Amino acid sequence: MPSVNLRELRNTRQLKAWLRAGQTVELRERNRVLGRIVPDPMQLKRPAQLPDWEARRKKIFGDRMIPIVEDLIEERNSRY
Repeated sequence: MPSVNLRELRNTRQLKAWLRAGQTVELRERNRVLGRIVPDPMQLKRPAQLPDWEARRKKIFGDRMIPIVEDLIEERNSRY
């Protein structure tokens, strides 16, 4: 568990990073624990759920394969 001395509280960037990561931070004075700063469970960011791109592609196009890369290469070769 990370700990912060009272004089180090000015560095709020590190403190906020620990709290956003869900860690409890000990508040100390002369190596004695004065208290703990606990992150708000409602503020913790959960990782975003990405959609299932493969399922979406199958729903839209079925089993068809779209040769877009080959078309792009052919188009560029014909220009130059």
